Amino acid sequence: MTELLQYVANGLVSGGIYAIVAVGFITIYSVSKVINLAQGEFLMLGGMMTVALIGMNIPYGEAALLAIAAVTLIGVLMQKYVIAYVKNSNPISLIILTIGISTLIRGIASTAWGKDAFALAPITSNEPISFAGVNIAQQSVWILLSVLIILFLLWFLMEKTILGKKINACSINPMAARLMGISPAKMSMLAFAISGATGAIAGIVIAPLNVTSYDVGVLLGIKGFSAAILGGLGNPLGATAAAFLLGIVESLGAGYVSSGMKDAFAFLVLIGVLLIKPSGIFGERSVGKGGL
Repeated sequence: MTELLQYVANGLVSGGIYAIVAVGFITIYSVSKVINLAQGEFLMLGGMMTVALIGMNIPYGEAALLAIAAVTLIGVLMQKYVIAYVKNSNPISLIILTIGISTLIRGIASTAWGKDAFALAPITSNEPISFAGVNIAQQSVWILLSVLIILFLLWFLMEKTILGKKINACSINPMAARLMGISPAKMSMLAFAISGATGAIAGIVIAPLNVTSYDVGVLLGIKGFSAAILGGLGNPLGATAAAFLLGIVESLGAGYVSSGMKDAFAFLVLIGVLLIKPSGIFGERSVGKGGL
């Protein structure tokens, strides 16, 4: 029983990482209907920039904040100078464009920092927390807390602020929002900024557990996108639940069957669910219709 609980705990940690990435996908898609396959690179940049800044003798906290700010700015620039110019293109073209941006960012990162993996010190301590025979790294707790804080802040933004109402309006009916004096382009830019910030946070909190490198965002981006699809694209809570499900399935599969099949189990679940219910477990819905 203890072994099972340990695998579930490990799966929840992995699921928390996928959930942060998935929320970034959904934030952008809900407002601009763009599937940003460069989301994983936001995660990579957060971790790599933090490591680089600490190497320049900048304190941990300040380095992390600067990295988050820098990746947020990259998200804004990506929307303003790339996505905005091709917003009327067909969805396939936009997806290919974001893949190209992802490849470009990885190329720049490998040139700047090399292809080695880098470790980041844990936020608190390396000492694990033991509960009912289950050992959980303190950094894992930070990952789960990050998921909860991000979800709460997004819920508060969307449901309790005027800015959130504007984002919701652009998500539901961009033309009507424009007639009311709301700029869909600015709301889309804000969505990319939020996505960049959440991706950077994910990259920072997972680096002490999994190390970080120029290509770390590729697989994690795919897993996050899979969670977004599985939960119902446009449904943050559904994507979060699906992300934890994927993490647990991976962990149980690796523990009881084969660690080499870890990634395959998650995608088998994704394929199986989508064959039965193409809209995802919880179905697609707009952020403006109670998505958070």
